[in-house]
Amino acid sequence: MAVPEAVRSRVDSLREEIEKHNYLYYVLDRPEITDAEYDRLMRELIALEAEYPELQTPDSPTHRVGGAPLAVFKSVRHRAPLLSLDNAFSREDLLAFDDRVRRGLKLTGAIEYTAELKIDGLTVALTYENGSLVQAATRGDGTEGEDVTANVKTIKSIPLKLPKGEGVNLGVRGEVYIKKADFEALNGERERKGEPLFANPRNAAAGSLRQLDPKVTASRPLDAFFYDILYLEGREVRTQADGFELLKEFNFKVNPLTKVCRGIEAAIEFCETWTARRDDLPYEIDGVVIKVNSLQFQTALGATAKAPRSKIAYKFPAQQVKTKVLDIVVNIGRTGAATPTAILEPVRVAGSTVSRATLHNEDNIREKDIRIGDRVIIQKAGDVIPEVVASLPEERTGEERIFMMPEKCPECGSTIYREPGEAIARCIGATCPAQLREGIIHFVSRDAMNIEGLGEEIVIQLVNKNIVKDVADLYKLEPGDLLKLEQFEGKSAKELLNAIDDLEKGNISKFLEKLKIESIGPVTSEQIARGYSSLDELMNDTVDEIREKTGVSEKVAHNLKHFFINPNNKNLISKLRKIKNEDYFNLLNYDDILQLGFSAKAIDKLLKNIEASKKNPLSRLLYALGIRHVGESIARELAQKYGSLDRLINTSIDELTSIPTIGETIATSLVNYFKEPRNQELINKLKALGVNTLENSQSSQFVQTLTGKTIVVTGKLELYSRAEIEEIIRNHGGKASSSVSKNTDYVVVGSEPGSKLQKAQQLGIRILNEHEFQKLIDTGNI
Repeated sequence: MAVPEAVRSRVDSLREEIEKHNYLYYVLDRPEITDAEYDRLMRELIALEAEYPELQTPDSPTHRVGGAPLAVFKSVRHRAPLLSLDNAFSREDLLAFDDRVRRGLKLTGAIEYTAELKIDGLTVALTYENGSLVQAATRGDGTEGEDVTANVKTIKSIPLKLPKGEGVNLGVRGEVYIKKADFEALNGERERKGEPLFANPRNAAAGSLRQLDPKVTASRPLDAFFYDILYLEGREVRTQADGFELLKEFNFKVNPLTKVCRGIEAAIEFCETWTARRDDLPYEIDGVVIKVNSLQFQTALGATAKAPRSKIAYKFPAQQVKTKVLDIVVNIGRTGAATPTAILEPVRVAGSTVSRATLHNEDNIREKDIRIGDRVIIQKAGDVIPEVVASLPEERTGEERIFMMPEKCPECGSTIYREPGEAIARCIGATCPAQLREGIIHFVSRDAMNIEGLGEEIVIQLVNKNIVKDVADLYKLEPGDLLKLEQFEGKSAKELLNAIDDLEKGNISKFLEKLKIESIGPVTSEQIARGYSSLDELMNDTVDEIREKTGVSEKVAHNLKHFFINPNNKNLISKLRKIKNEDYFNLLNYDDILQLGFSAKAIDKLLKNIEASKKNPLSRLLYALGIRHVGESIARELAQKYGSLDRLINTSIDELTSIPTIGETIATSLVNYFKEPRNQELINKLKALGVNTLENSQSSQFVQTLTGKTIVVTGKLELYSRAEIEEIIRNHGGKASSSVSKNTDYVVVGSEPGSKLQKAQQLGIRILNEHEFQKLIDTGNI
């Protein structure tokens, strides 16, 4: 039908007004209307676009609430490469950088730099055509990244349409991040829901932006700063500072603390200031980026294979803070290792709140003289793993207590024994629940059987509910077993029960939302509920009556009526209205649960992942079994030599020690493991359940495109973990090496590569990015 001109005009007006308030609130922090007024404007626009779909446009602010989920992220090639930066760690490094710049430009005077805070987030590149956002991509390997356009559109501080942007084609680079306070609130909410916590704001931002469902991204408190113009058609920018002003003119959020520095000493002073003041900021930073201000100079200096010569990232030293050891507890690992852990007075370190830190073993505690009640210095190794650096004996009060390793296991009561000459004490209990729990967590981990979706929280519940008594029981799991777990039924069930309770009180909106009727989300459910006082009245009305009472579009009214006249749906609603006291399992079958979205798709996916893991090669199974002293490399070597688990089981210590990399300790551990009746029973159960025990079952499926090739990997990879890419190399017939030599054929380079890249360049070895590597394994050629 024709769109009335008044409606078309109102939609344009609403979009302009909503985007104005987005800019005022999210970029300038100067809101002019209340949240309720903003929500009213957004609801009106959503309703008009639903009624007149022909008015929908890609740059409408309604896209900020999130669209349909994606099956997979598309790979996109960057128009301008997103290079990584060389690092500086000291004043001397920055002076050396300045010297290289001046020599490269053949200048003796002071160079003008910009100093920018290095936001600890996820890099994105945005593309605007004719002033409208058409593409957003992650950095990836710098050449290609993932298309996250739908997700980026949900970030309200990012302009979907540039003011006065007609005819403007622009590429910009920025950093998506989450503020500290928002991160704490997000983790607090996840903790209340029993969901896994994010380690730090950067992980939260990266995980939120890389969601296949944009609605999940829209629910997260993401923000973004922009700092580089990658290309610009129709306008000229001469300096980095001019670029910042243009970005602000286009309504991008630019960090106001960026400073133009005359000479390297001023830039060093900026670095020193923010090293000391980083905790004062509402967001996390991990350094300062120094750039030559003149874009002409930047072009003249050029770039190496991985980084521009005109820019450098000064990285802050590991942040050290003081806190108190409230207690020292002992955790039991999968092999029975008893590891003392410090329980700390919570303190914020390098982006997250730390309340625990491993103390490794009893000797480490004695050497550092760490006592319960001590004030200590802690830091995160590599800004990741919390560690106690030292105790502060001068701050003792006399109430501190010396830690003694317990004689009995805190989990099962068995003896904790430390063998002579070993640093680690161990629980010797054969049925220790902690060892079972940690053993299963190891078994399903990425480097072992790699069962995606089977995380630590799920494993803990499976063990605690006595559903899984050993790793073989994982292969017996059925949907009903998983529906008993909080991760799969808790949230949906509680929401459903609340919605049923609301329904009985006359509020039908939440109940309608839970029915998952097409085109009826939270906003439309509320709109319908305003027209009805009871569900029965709604179910009995005609399409025209529904439209008249609610103002919804004809499509929405038809979807409602179609749903309610379906006998299966009527039966489901009848069941739901009878539910009391969480007895939904007695009333609902699996099809009902699937319709209501009780994570049934997640359950199906997890069970398929468990089934797929049966096909893993022997090397993964060997490592997954958690045999003491058998790591990934030893497991691979054993699998390649013996080919089958049966052959390995029947070998002797003498035969094993004839292998150059296997000594008597590993050989004895292997033979003793396979002699143990409980382990023999477990292996027989795994075989009976169809778990592969041969090495060549997986690698034989792959074309041997890398036969005879030696490949080294360096830097942080976007598409693979280090273990995954090395396994891919081996599966395709190649050798994954840890060092570069004249015998190396290729070096695969991610972001922030180390000295291996320089050595490869010196030797003239072919350098590949991740996408070139993918082409190599697919075709055998580049």
